[in-house]
Amino acid sequence: MSGNPRGAARALATVRRWFDTAAPAARDGEADVGSRIDWLRAAPFIAMHLACLGVLAVGVSATALWIAAALYAVRMFALTAFYHRYFAHRTFRTSRAVQFVFAVIGSACVQRGPMWWAAHHRNHHRHADTALDPHSPGVHGFLWSHAGWFLTRDGFRTDWERVPDLARYPELRWLDRYDTVVPVALAAGLYALGAVLERSAPQLATNGPQLLVWGFFVSTVVLFHATVTINSLAHRFGSRRFETRDDSRNNAWLALLTFGEGWHNNHHFFPGSARQGFRWWEVDLSWYLLRAMAAVGLVRDLKPVPAWVLARAGKR
Repeated sequence: MSGNPRGAARALATVRRWFDTAAPAARDGEADVGSRIDWLRAAPFIAMHLACLGVLAVGVSATALWIAAALYAVRMFALTAFYHRYFAHRTFRTSRAVQFVFAVIGSACVQRGPMWWAAHHRNHHRHADTALDPHSPGVHGFLWSHAGWFLTRDGFRTDWERVPDLARYPELRWLDRYDTVVPVALAAGLYALGAVLERSAPQLATNGPQLLVWGFFVSTVVLFHATVTINSLAHRFGSRRFETRDDSRNNAWLALLTFGEGWHNNHHFFPGSARQGFRWWEVDLSWYLLRAMAAVGLVRDLKPVPAWVLARAGKR
């Protein structure tokens, strides 16, 4: 191969890791390369955003909007209740089957596999708003905390030492390794559904390309940015009920967008509870849905907010 063989090898290694995260990484002698954005690795992330411009070509229908909203809601619950409160913090228990189902739904969010997500989040809590926190807006700035950090080679890695409790499940390791399989299957399924509806239910005024753009690309991009506002905005804007060693804030607007995650100062003060809205008026949709799942036996042993924490919250 002519030109730059080393550059071509690095590019090939990166492309392989789009599909298999366990594929060998490209070698690079530069000391700080792991902390810089890998633009080739970031290409699918950028393409997801550009694909949203497809709305100009496919138009819109009530069907497409309802499906996009439903997929936002279902996947947001999988992220907040399972990726975050279950996989990262172990605030309740469930069966292996339910664990896997919601790991799959969480994987459809295009926010990597459950072990990658949990490992980085545990690292965040350990080093919140210090130089070792990969997404502290106070240390690294808004854009980096919002999206830049996970587009680096260091951000790409799963820190297996942080998740030994999850690594014993081969199905979770598989989802983590092949983290594009579920999103691609969802995208293909939406296109196929739209094609079927175009023929069988023309009154719904939708088609394959429209459901692909709205149901997958738009819904996923909105879901992503809503989720990562907790990293960026919820460490800058809002109220502080509790004095913590970080800059976490409670933000009601973000809580509505993220099914309760916006009560972030509450969470950083006591991350061991499945509930993040500590007061009755702090809307926490994921908590309500987890309570419903517990009522029918799908989850159990939901860890509540301790009385001493509630007592302290009541004074503020």
